[in-house]
Amino acid sequence: MNINNPKVTVLMPAYNAAKYIGEAITSVLEQSFTDFELLIINDGSTDRTVKIVNSFNDPRLVLISQENKGIAAALNLGLTHARAAYIARFDADDICCPNRLKIQYEFITTYPEYSIIGSAADYLDADGHFIFTHHPDGHLNEEIQQLKYSICPFIHSSVFYKKDVVINNGGYNEHAYTYEDHFLWVNILKTEKACNLSQPLIKVRLNPESLTIDEKWRTRKFRSIKYATLKKRSITASEGNELYQISWKQNSPKKKEGAYYALCGKKFLLNNYQPEKARLNVARAITLHPLRFDNYLLYTISYFPERFINWLHKINSEKW
Repeated sequence: MNINNPKVTVLMPAYNAAKYIGEAITSVLEQSFTDFELLIINDGSTDRTVKIVNSFNDPRLVLISQENKGIAAALNLGLTHARAAYIARFDADDICCPNRLKIQYEFITTYPEYSIIGSAADYLDADGHFIFTHHPDGHLNEEIQQLKYSICPFIHSSVFYKKDVVINNGGYNEHAYTYEDHFLWVNILKTEKACNLSQPLIKVRLNPESLTIDEKWRTRKFRSIKYATLKKRSITASEGNELYQISWKQNSPKKKEGAYYALCGKKFLLNNYQPEKARLNVARAITLHPLRFDNYLLYTISYFPERFINWLHKINSEKW
């Protein structure tokens, strides 16, 4: 490969990711497809993230640092420095399956009419144990185009896209705090063709250190602003600031840990029906946040049959 002219840029933002980033980097460097650069944007980390990145001796790895500005700003900076025409998004706490880049590169070069390619994903808990396999709500372009604006069509760290298409659409909107990818897709899919591959190409790690939490733990105001801006496909600086202020108030380790255990419990009910594991996780969430009624409700529901739980979830999902 020509290191100055790679075919793919793997774009990875990183903020205080020392616990997992070594495994994430290794999974990229060991890809069967080798003609890539791994561009890591350090978003003002204060832990050992940079030291761990620098411990890897591979000419394909590029590190750029900025002061802490958030994921969207880190991604936009990465897009300006990416040397390849194709971007493979990836997160610093996830794991790439060995053939991920090969499969997606061959698909997009064989079918150049597609601009964005996502995939299914295996979800893991913080310790790397399998929870469930997530299949996107749409696979074919026709299915994706018909999804409601409220449904995010891709798992962000699975997407592989044409760089120019995203840049020409303004990149990631920094006001769409925690859903900058979803906001991008509702605007970009108006004119671009996309698909999701059915096989899992990444492993997504749920963990309490994540910058995002289960949406059900966000305030009603946060959700109202989010879906209103997705529906109108625009967002103001004032709306973005309000989203940030709401999120900042919820950004405590205890809050995120409780949200993590509640989410794991929910997934063990809805996506991989194991009620005993669900109750174990929800009980931990209750211990951390004994005044949250929804945790007790989730614990109670875990004793109901799987079919009833799925029906209840479907009814609840249709509210948005």
